[in-house]
Amino acid sequence: MKIAVIGTGYVGLVSGVCFSDFGHDVVCVDKDASKIEKLLRGQVPIFEPGLDTLMARNVEAGRLSFTLDLAQALDGADAVFIAVGTPTRRGDGHADLTYVMAAAAEIAETAKDYIVVVTKSTVPVGTNAKVAQVLADTNPNLDFDVASNPEFLREGAAIDDFMKPDRVVVGVQTDRAAKVMSDIYRPLYLRDFPIVTTDLESAEMIKYAANAFLATKITFINEIAALCEKSGADVKEVSRGIGLDGRIGNKFLHAGPGYGGSCFPKDTKALARIGQEHAVPMQITEAVIKINEEVKRRMVDKLLDLCGGSFNGKTVAVLGVTFKPNTDDMRDAPSLTIVPALVGGGGVVRVTDPEGRREGEELLPGVTWVDDAYTAAKGADLVVLLTEWNEFRALDLNRLAAAMNTPKMADLRNIYSQEDALQAGFSGYVSIGRGGEDVAS
Repeated sequence: MKIAVIGTGYVGLVSGVCFSDFGHDVVCVDKDASKIEKLLRGQVPIFEPGLDTLMARNVEAGRLSFTLDLAQALDGADAVFIAVGTPTRRGDGHADLTYVMAAAAEIAETAKDYIVVVTKSTVPVGTNAKVAQVLADTNPNLDFDVASNPEFLREGAAIDDFMKPDRVVVGVQTDRAAKVMSDIYRPLYLRDFPIVTTDLESAEMIKYAANAFLATKITFINEIAALCEKSGADVKEVSRGIGLDGRIGNKFLHAGPGYGGSCFPKDTKALARIGQEHAVPMQITEAVIKINEEVKRRMVDKLLDLCGGSFNGKTVAVLGVTFKPNTDDMRDAPSLTIVPALVGGGGVVRVTDPEGRREGEELLPGVTWVDDAYTAAKGADLVVLLTEWNEFRALDLNRLAAAMNTPKMADLRNIYSQEDALQAGFSGYVSIGRGGEDVAS
């Protein structure tokens, strides 16, 4: 198969590289000349473990290429995947479909032969029908089908998710389109991975429903964590106890400073907006959005308590600012709420993150970037463990405490324990949802 992918962001680039590793001939196209130039030089513009090696292998094999020229990408293509951004639209919370519709119009203007136009971007229910209308209006003579193929990639584990998915969701209207999509995903069919073939609207809804449900699990355990702190229970034990129930499962039950990233914040907002438009309020999802913001602010209150009610003049070391480990993505990260509160309160903030500096320097003004946790902690009054990178999971707590002015720790990922901290010389320690563990003196 020959495949074109429009957009070389996270979804488009990972999808294009993985499709080429299936053995397909893939051309990735983008309007951003700097991105294409980097890709042509073999440089990956995002951080995703293993993506650089996989990309290089398929470029060398002649199955993967990059271009600014849409006509070149569409020449002879069996399918074109639209993988452009759908950010939250200002003012109403809806997904902004500007880039999706622009891509559809350009496809219609450029394509010569029958082609399946596949929406990979996350889009509201009914979008693919609108894409079909744009294609037909722009070029009434074009022979095409539309398909919906939402992605379910976890940043930091995207390649494994693509190659060994829980399921692949394909929404189609015709047998012809279904055959093309079946051929594209043939390597997964042959290995018996589940392929869910459905209508366009159901495929669109599956993506939003899945992300909203996962965001709800995170928010639920964060609310339970707040109750554990007041009641003396340990949220880690509670999570384990309920997670062993097969109806619940243990994933996404780790208490923390709130969810962030490229999907959950915008997709929950979009689903809430879709519900409002159809007069079916998504009350659980709306509550999840509200509570998640409250969780982030509650973290700031924890830090204030640990600092005696004021950040003014305090030196704070922040370990990790990306929304999760193994990614450079800062979108809606809890750090974007917590770090500005530290700076705004008069704190002197030092930050370290293995991959977050490139985006973080612009998003977090007023902080000093350093190379490692021990440099960040030197002379500090508080260390905040905000993202659970592996290098922060096995810190020498004795060395960390000895380097500090007043050794206090806010462990917002529950990596350590009160006992670990006190034995290492910390005089103050707080975590999340472990009643009786916090020592704020």
